[in-house]
Amino acid sequence: MIWERPLLSAMRSREQFLASLNDGREAYYRGQRVDSIAEHPVLRIAAEHAAKLYDVPRELRDPALGQDVSGYFVLPRSPAELLARHRLVYATTMACHGVFNISQAIGSDALAAMSVIAPKIDRKHATPYAARVEAYRRRVATEDLTLALAQTDMKGDRRRRPHEQPDPDMYVHVTDVRPEGIVVSGAKAHTTQAAVSDEIVVIPTRAMSEKDADFAVAFAVPAATKGLTFIVRPIEELEGNDQAILARSDYEFETITIFDQVFVPWERVFLCREHEFAGAVAIGFATYHRFTAVSYRAATANLYLGTASLVARTNGISEASHVRDKMLRLVLYKEVMRMSALTAAQFPLMDEGQAIPNPLYTNIGKLYSNQNFSGVLEALVDLSGGILATLPARSDFENPVEGPYLAKYLAAAEDGPRRTEVLRLAKELGVSSFAGYMMALMIHAEGSVEASKMAILRDYDLTEAETLVEGLLTPK
Repeated sequence: MIWERPLLSAMRSREQFLASLNDGREAYYRGQRVDSIAEHPVLRIAAEHAAKLYDVPRELRDPALGQDVSGYFVLPRSPAELLARHRLVYATTMACHGVFNISQAIGSDALAAMSVIAPKIDRKHATPYAARVEAYRRRVATEDLTLALAQTDMKGDRRRRPHEQPDPDMYVHVTDVRPEGIVVSGAKAHTTQAAVSDEIVVIPTRAMSEKDADFAVAFAVPAATKGLTFIVRPIEELEGNDQAILARSDYEFETITIFDQVFVPWERVFLCREHEFAGAVAIGFATYHRFTAVSYRAATANLYLGTASLVARTNGISEASHVRDKMLRLVLYKEVMRMSALTAAQFPLMDEGQAIPNPLYTNIGKLYSNQNFSGVLEALVDLSGGILATLPARSDFENPVEGPYLAKYLAAAEDGPRRTEVLRLAKELGVSSFAGYMMALMIHAEGSVEASKMAILRDYDLTEAETLVEGLLTPK
């Protein structure tokens, strides 16, 4: 059998999760092979962040299993269950100090999409994908596993379709079909927390033509699978930043994930060359995942809203009218996203007996988030003042000669040490490498600005508006 782990009779513990990372997976950081991610001086923070998932109440009754499992793995079949998913994403983000915990969210978004699309593939091609997806969902739910999602291919020359690339490995693709399974090669970018996840779920990044059939593939493999290599990005928001507060507690990393002739047993294959369904899988996942995005981003907004409020208080400017305007901007940023999630859950589309977050309302919230995050940073920096760019190092504050001077002269409405600590967090959020990372994340993660625009225009029904105007234009 392909399932390596025994069934667990109860929800998993953080200790079990962290111990499972020492399974021989091949991960590299700054040019060095990492033997134990959970013990690495930098990467262990991302591992411990992932482990916080197991400290959050997540139990929800799964009707198909007849037992409680993580709510992430329960397929939503009603508005109430979509609302429960929103609340779970929000709660786990809050439990991680406003940093999204992707460890079960993104993979379960893909499983939710595949659970809708797989029956359609089966009906057309007499394939067994729906049963495989359900068997896999039951297994990861019962074992309470973490799942990373690998969707974004390296893409190579953007002018060329997958089959036109000089190097076919620019997209993950099937290189061999065997009686017992398939072999794949290629690479995926931006695979968040992949090196600290139990399983890697792979889906197509775009629609595929008949000539692109080899690139229309979806599957799941354990993180320690032979031929799978993770290259972790530099954690610049922590290394070399002695002012960091948030990154010392919570952050997530991304990898370039290499598939070098990776064997996948048939039981783990969910799409193989049925090219006409690749786009549906990609869009279906994007809808669920953007719902997750507006849910977690509403919680993440609290980081900026709370820090801005404390900055204004310590500076003694809370009651100024221009400050209140900036605080209002931050409140709107948070609540528009939360309204988007709540509305998308309340008015879902139903397909294959499953509730799909309303794509229009989901994408409106996502686009608002994309386009207005720079204003969040602007408001925080403006409220904090230029001291964010010139704040002395932590070691200066700890020096017995310099420290008293800094404590004296950095006092405002509150004492110097208190104000300094608030400013350190504002600096980290607003002008450090973390701010640059978040700017890229808020623009491109879960789909770019243009992707959200296209989705809104694709899904929006203009009939009501046009009928109104046609009635006005009709001669009386």
